[in-house]
Amino acid sequence: MIPLRAWTEIDLSAYERNLKNIKQALPETVSFISVVKADAYGHGLPQIVERSLQSGIKTFAVANIQEATEIRNVGVGWPILLLGALMPGEEQYIPNSEFIPTISSLEELIRLQSVCEAKQSIVQLHLKIDTGMGRLGLWYADTSECIKRIQASPNLKLSGIYTHFSDPVNDPQFTQIQRQRLESVIATIQSNSAISVHADSSASFNALSESSPYNAVRIGLLQYGVLPYPKMQALNISVTPTLSFYTKVGLVKTLPKGSSISYGRSYQLNRDSKIAILTAGYGDGIPLPYSGRGSVIIQDKLCPILGRITMDQIIVDVTDLKSVQSGERVILIGRSENCSITLERFCQDSDSIPWEVLCSITKRVQRVYTNPRT
Repeated sequence: MIPLRAWTEIDLSAYERNLKNIKQALPETVSFISVVKADAYGHGLPQIVERSLQSGIKTFAVANIQEATEIRNVGVGWPILLLGALMPGEEQYIPNSEFIPTISSLEELIRLQSVCEAKQSIVQLHLKIDTGMGRLGLWYADTSECIKRIQASPNLKLSGIYTHFSDPVNDPQFTQIQRQRLESVIATIQSNSAISVHADSSASFNALSESSPYNAVRIGLLQYGVLPYPKMQALNISVTPTLSFYTKVGLVKTLPKGSSISYGRSYQLNRDSKIAILTAGYGDGIPLPYSGRGSVIIQDKLCPILGRITMDQIIVDVTDLKSVQSGERVILIGRSENCSITLERFCQDSDSIPWEVLCSITKRVQRVYTNPRT
C-alpha cells in the first residue's frame, strides 16, 4: 500500500454516539432528518449513510439528485429530501424514486405536476417558504396559488413545509419573526394527513418542545460532533468530533537566521532554525489564510506554521524539538496527549467556518474509517 501523505480519520463509533445523544435530546414528537449533503460534510456519504441506517436514521436530506442517487447506491427503502432547486429536466427522475423534491416556485411545481400526470404517479413534495433568508423558497406572502394547485391535484401530495433561519443564534428576535411567518402559511393549509414541519437545524433544535408545531428537525454539522457556534457550549448535549486530519513530515532541514520562507518572502527566520516541510497544503484543503497564523502538532508539541502555505506543502518551525524524522505523523486537526487543535480553533485561525473547512478537504486526502460495525 502506498504510504499516505494526508488523510482524515473518521470515527464511526463517535458518529453513532452523536446520533444517539441528539435523538435523546429531541422531544418524542420530533423526527430526525439527517443532512448528508456535500459528501456528508466531507466525511464520506456512503459510509456515513450506512452507519446512520444501522443507528436507526430513517430520513436523509441532500442538496440534489446526484447526491440522492449516491444514497440509493447504498440501498433503497427510505425517503430522501432534495433541499436544492428543482432544475429543468430533473422532475423526470422524481416519480417512483422516493426522492422528495423541494418546491420553491410555481414554475417548478407546474413542471413536476406535468410529469406526474404524464406518468400517472403520485409524488410527495415539501414546500419551502422564504421567511427572510432571501434564498430558495416562495415568499411567505405569495404562497396561495401554489398551495391551491397542490391541494387540487391528485398527483401531488404535500408531505412537508419548511423554512431556513438566517441567524438563529445571534438574532433570536428575527428568528421568531420567521417562525411567525411560516406559521401564518401553515394556517392556510387544509390537509387530512400529517405534514412534516421543520425550520430548526443544528444551531436551533434546542428551541423545540412537545407543544411546538414543528415536528421535524434538520441535523447536519452537530451529528459530526461539531458545534455550529461557540454559544452552543451551554447546550445539555454531548457530542464528539468524528473527524481528525493528519499529514506527515516530508523533509527536515536547518536554515540560518534571516532566511526567508516560502512564496513572497513574507516571513524571515529570527534565529538559526530547524524547519519541517509537511506533505499537505491548500491542495488538500488547508486554507491559505491559515498561513503564519495556525499551528500543527508534532510529538505532542504545537509547532507554528511559517510563511505562506503552498499547494502541496506547509513549512513549520521544529527548532525546539529534539529530533524530527521524515515520515512522522503530524496532526492538523485533532488531539495528542497534551495538545489539541479543534476544528473551531482551526476555523478561527483561518478566518473560516466549520462547514467550509470540512467541505474543502479534497479528494486526494484519503478517508480512513475507524470502529466500523462488524
